[in-house]
Amino acid sequence: MLSDALGDALKRAQAQVNSLVLGKAHEVRLAFVALLSDGHLLIEDLPGLGKTTLAHALAATLGLNFQRVQFTSDLLPADVLGVSVYDAQARAFTFHPGPVFANVLLADEINRAPPRTQSALLEAMAEHQVTLDGVTHALPEPFFVIATQNPVDLSGTYPLPDSQLDRFLLRLALGYPSAESERELLSGSDRRMLIAQAMPLLSSEDVLALRQAVDAVHASDALIGYVQALLARSRQHPGVRVGLSPRAGIALLRAARAYALLLGRNHVLPEDVQALFAAVAAHRLVAEAESSSAAALAKAILHAVPVD
Repeated sequence: MLSDALGDALKRAQAQVNSLVLGKAHEVRLAFVALLSDGHLLIEDLPGLGKTTLAHALAATLGLNFQRVQFTSDLLPADVLGVSVYDAQARAFTFHPGPVFANVLLADEINRAPPRTQSALLEAMAEHQVTLDGVTHALPEPFFVIATQNPVDLSGTYPLPDSQLDRFLLRLALGYPSAESERELLSGSDRRMLIAQAMPLLSSEDVLALRQAVDAVHASDALIGYVQALLARSRQHPGVRVGLSPRAGIALLRAARAYALLLGRNHVLPEDVQALFAAVAAHRLVAEAESSSAAALAKAILHAVPVD
């Protein structure tokens, strides 16, 4: 389990983000799950519902090196990864790193960039490295991508390819705030000012230590069997054309370990898996009909598999 100091810092970090993103405690917890699981986070929702606010609040609270890239239709891969520039005096190319060389990268409105630019992040997200001109450059650790996207039916958007979606551990939506939270937002201080005043409560060493603690959370054989049953059901469920891969199962287990740690436990319960299943699985499922809701399919799969 965590040391008292690290556990207290983690609780204060969650509380601070919750004070900046009002009424979204579950979504904030999922964001911390993605961070502690060494995964990446995709936030999909309509403009103006707090996607970027959540990303900025996380970055300010983590106290890590932060870069933001606004994805647009004319953004090039080099604008994200960096470029090699010829130095006439040295008679050699010098690499100038792009904004991806940060601990936390906010890829804002990622689906407004063309697929070629979207895919530039694939190696960085999967391998924590960037290869340009035959030279591999390691990214700083920890490395965490928070991407926001607008619904794909809005104008000017490009759907993320399945291989890109699979690199995101979790996908979540914030939705409209409750009446109480919305009133507090309208009558309170500007969120940007509050985020600028936020204190960093965790460090890179803390995040790496928390990730090691996640690895130590116990998942029983029965729990692993439950996850495997969910994977198997997803591959034969009516309405699903492509089910969940073994990598999705690994992601689900790791996320469940992080979820249990955030709740102060050193073992995973089926309730942890159930709380995370839609966020981990929905964006990885491919429905037979375009009109089908992946979230609804994930919910149906979850209900179809009993807990032994």
